[in-house]
Amino acid sequence: MKIGKVLRMLLSERDEKGKIHLTLIDPEKTSPEEAERIAMTAADAGSTAILIGGSLGIFEPLLSEVVRAVKKSGLPVILFPGNINGLTPHADAVLFMTLMNSDDPYYVTGVQAQAAPIVLRMGIEPIPTAYIIVGYGGAAGYIGRARPIPYERSDILAAYALASAMMGASLIYLEAGSGAPRPIPPSSVRVVKSVLNSAGFDGLLIVGGGINSPEVAAAIAEAGADGIVNGTLVEKDPRSLYDMVNSLRLRNSRP
Repeated sequence: MKIGKVLRMLLSERDEKGKIHLTLIDPEKTSPEEAERIAMTAADAGSTAILIGGSLGIFEPLLSEVVRAVKKSGLPVILFPGNINGLTPHADAVLFMTLMNSDDPYYVTGVQAQAAPIVLRMGIEPIPTAYIIVGYGGAAGYIGRARPIPYERSDILAAYALASAMMGASLIYLEAGSGAPRPIPPSSVRVVKSVLNSAGFDGLLIVGGGINSPEVAAAIAEAGADGIVNGTLVEKDPRSLYDMVNSLRLRNSRP
């Protein structure tokens, strides 16, 4: 498939600024009014785009209401669906994901086959995404029946990431889980980035889960992540986005 305008924008931002930042909003936990305030703060802080999604409790019409409210910020809105109920035509794009280390075929190919005709009819841009659960895993790992890759096994993580690149993913998302007590180690991110570079991968390597300080965000970015995702921290204090985004802008060169 050809590259859509949202993915092209993300790649361009990465190439021009060195890193990107994604703000995650869970519509199950956030009212449309709260989501709009968070999105406005994210736009002012310099976040690149808004992710909308969660693992539980997503339903209509609330999902569409949250997406419409967030779009007032002017930032691209990308769906981050935990299942087929996480789709709405009001978004700009969707992370069309395969949960690479799920033991359930439903999350590897089943739900994707169900969702593909819907995404096409909705007219939203699919971004081919490999989703890899690490360590803690959280609700995403539990619901998705994943076998989380141990934090210390960077070799296994790198193998899954390499397979993702070889299967055609444009975006590889390493996830420790929402509210994870610790993030994916920068050392593991560095190993993954090195392997992906050796394979000529020029897509996006995104890392989320447990990134609760600018120092942690900077360390993961310096290790090779093209982008950082913040969700739980933003729910607690949207203004923390200023320090998070600034930590990436201060380290603007690609590894």
